[in-house]
Amino acid sequence: MTIIGAGIGGLAAAALLASRGCEVTVIEKASGPGGKARQLIVDGAAVDAGPTVFTMRDVFEALFAECGAELTDFVTVRRAEVIARHAWDAEQQLDFHADPEASEAAIGEFAGAEAARGYRAFRHEAARIHRILDQSMMRGSKISWPLPLMWRIGLWRVADLIAIRPYESMWKVLGEHFADQRLRQLFARYSTYCGSSPFETPATLMLVAHVEATGVWLIEGGMSALAAALVRLAQMHGARFRFGTAAALIEADQGRASGVILQTGERIAADAVIANADPEALASGGFGPLAAMAVSSHGVRKRSLSAMVWLAHARTEGVALQRHNVFFSPDYPREFADIRAGMPPVDPSVYICAQDRDAAEPISPGTRERLQIIVNAPANGDTHTYTEEEKAQCTLAMRRSLERCGLQLETGFPHTLLTPNAFESFLPSTGGAIYGRASHGWAASFLRQGTRTRIPGLYCAGGSTHPGAGVPMAALSGRLAMQAVLQDLASMRRSHPVAMAGGMSMRSASADATV
Repeated sequence: MTIIGAGIGGLAAAALLASRGCEVTVIEKASGPGGKARQLIVDGAAVDAGPTVFTMRDVFEALFAECGAELTDFVTVRRAEVIARHAWDAEQQLDFHADPEASEAAIGEFAGAEAARGYRAFRHEAARIHRILDQSMMRGSKISWPLPLMWRIGLWRVADLIAIRPYESMWKVLGEHFADQRLRQLFARYSTYCGSSPFETPATLMLVAHVEATGVWLIEGGMSALAAALVRLAQMHGARFRFGTAAALIEADQGRASGVILQTGERIAADAVIANADPEALASGGFGPLAAMAVSSHGVRKRSLSAMVWLAHARTEGVALQRHNVFFSPDYPREFADIRAGMPPVDPSVYICAQDRDAAEPISPGTRERLQIIVNAPANGDTHTYTEEEKAQCTLAMRRSLERCGLQLETGFPHTLLTPNAFESFLPSTGGAIYGRASHGWAASFLRQGTRTRIPGLYCAGGSTHPGAGVPMAALSGRLAMQAVLQDLASMRRSHPVAMAGGMSMRSASADATV
């Protein structure tokens, strides 16, 4: 079988399928693995340019174990004692800790005893939502709302269905827990983990806060080291990788995916094809007319956020950085109103991953360190070209936000700025939407592209598909693709294939296809 794309989802599928004796070929247009989990060179330093927060370690421990290995034999992983440092200005700072009770104490000191009690109630509610949806949805195949979900969690557990709060916005429900608007803003930021606005995201997504509270981990070498480890794991079981090789066309025989045509014209036959790409690339015809019929486009209005991302090698002064840092805007509603209007925020919140912090050796004062600096932006990279003047304005706005919070970057710091245009080039047909479909509205999580498509033998994986955005979710999508492939191939061997006119198959009532 053939996998298009060596992102985390494709790599997980490759390792799992190869470990089960399947012949696997992975085609990747880039020169190395990882997809979004990549590094770029800035001022001679390799800076992580993709995801930086590693959670749900058990997903990868289970994956490696199924392949007869241990995660820690391939990468060095240690727990982050400080999950994140937050700042609103030079005087207002709050750290979250690996120990939830330490976080609760810090909140009490920061905002008072009532705020600490609100955090305790919020933490319990987020944990309950996660408990309800972890196995039934996040780790299971895509389902519809509400009856199929009720069937999975138990038809008698109507209270659980209500408890996930799909019809209320995250911002509204956070107001029930936190009178202090700083804390409401802090927990609202978890909606941006899936590229969405807290004013439009259902409160269900509060479960992301629980996931992070259960453990944030640091990988030596960054997320690209995890991608390289998955390649080695897959190769141990015979998987083949062809980097610097682009797929041009997915082809079919008698209505079933049968192989991939490369841009060189070479054909690779396959009894199954997994597309580890944004479904919008398929829907737009990027892999040919057959793949375009296999999935549906979610449209421009439902795109997730994009970003302005500075990959920097810079000296800093002022507030001490942790690995993960958030510097908040004084007007959160205005920030997302700017994005809805099609422009980067005038006064943005800023996330910084200081990639050399919490390392084995501390940073010497006055030395440059590797920074990934992120400001949310609209996914308009296919309709708007960011000028040098606009880039300079965004850089100035970012620096003003940091300086308000007590952090200074050196003048003229070495950096590469990635705009929505760069992300559109990297993720074609998305406008630069980094997280696929936005999680806006009660039904959004049920409308993501599922593992199966309308074309038998063609499957989807990656952070833009079910179960959602993020490194562990992408790995879970690869596991779901593996399970679907093996299930369908086993079914084929027990039955006789039937040719159908028109080169398309009929969709079964149980097909996990795009809505």
